[in-house]
Amino acid sequence: MSYADIDAVETTGASEKTSKQDKLSFSGVPASHNMAKTDEGRVKKYKSKIESVAEKTGIDAALIAAIMSRETRAGNVLKDGWGDHGNGWGLMQVDVNPNGGGHTPRGAWDSEEHITQATEILVYFIDRISKKFPTWTKEMQLKGGVAAYNAGDGRVRSEDVDVLTTGKDYSNDVIARAQWYRKNGFPK
Repeated sequence: MSYADIDAVETTGASEKTSKQDKLSFSGVPASHNMAKTDEGRVKKYKSKIESVAEKTGIDAALIAAIMSRETRAGNVLKDGWGDHGNGWGLMQVDVNPNGGGHTPRGAWDSEEHITQATEILVYFIDRISKKFPTWTKEMQLKGGVAAYNAGDGRVRSEDVDVLTTGKDYSNDVIARAQWYRKNGFPK
């Protein structure tokens, strides 16, 4: 399947709430870019795995890197591979909560197998959003799929895809970080 070009997706970037996590005095796309840059060294440790998964799944490597950055600061906030109070596994936080995603984690928290599983979940949500909103542009379907990766496809109800996501900015922040990663070493 062909997904939208990350550079063509409109984004407002990180909310004030999200940018305050890094004690930034600004929000929006500049804040998302700043956070992506902060995580760059950690993200690049996984570059070959990210690019391998991107090639297998058709998902932009920069988008995978951005989700790692947003979810776990590329592993920096994990405790023994776990985050979200034991509900999320790995760099991309596969939801293991039986009342949430209910996934069984695959691979070590920083393995290509984990990155593949998480990216396959993202693909699943992009496909669900594409079917749910067939008249949306590919860019909006991608953005909606990213929001659904965080909140579930049932919580994406309109083009205001982030209204029920973490920080009310999940897809906007991830997309802005992905655009930064695209310009800084992660190919399509």
